Amino acid sequence: MRTKNLTLAALVLTAGLSLTACQGNEDSATSTSESASSSAELSGTSGGGSASDEKASTGGDESTTTQSAEGSGNGQINTGPCQTANLAFGTAHGMGEGDLLVSLKNTGDACTLKGFPGVDLRSEDASGPLSAKRSELDAPVVNLGNGETTRFTLHYPSAEGSGAYVSAIEVTPPDETHSKSLPVSLRLQIAEGADQKVTVDPVGTGKQ
Repeated sequence: MRTKNLTLAALVLTAGLSLTACQGNEDSATSTSESASSSAELSGTSGGGSASDEKASTGGDESTTTQSAEGSGNGQINTGPCQTANLAFGTAHGMGEGDLLVSLKNTGDACTLKGFPGVDLRSEDASGPLSAKRSELDAPVVNLGNGETTRFTLHYPSAEGSGAYVSAIEVTPPDETHSKSLPVSLRLQIAEGADQKVTVDPVGTGKQ
């Protein structure tokens, strides 16, 4: 996973920002199964957790996934980190002023998200993208089955008509290098230090 580093002058009066997009690590474990009536050994892999299962001669394989934040995995074998191409993104304004909720829906096989997303805000009123800094929240492991959704929150110092207008954000999921551009309509304060207040929480925290 690569880390974005951007230096820019943002919001007209503020200069020098650096992207902090901490990516999480996905943990995996192996599970083993042993038949009492056979000397052959069978082994399998299950993402997000581990379990030891007995296999009946007439039954199928049974796999388990660990749920640390949300999403059950729908009983599917975890394929590892979720890829941008297999995520459907959406945005909604949060309950508090200056909060934007970003949703990530898994459209592929069961996968895992853990860590901070990279978020760049794009504004015609700035000389370059404004990169959100990470908050101090801990990042949970989020296992997503097909069709399941998780979210994260972007915090920003909001302003009324005179603020810098942000028309889009670019989101890079944890453990990914490909980003997704999302249309938004935000206004940021134009003030000294306002850029330092643009922060992002890890995936799977806050209101889900």
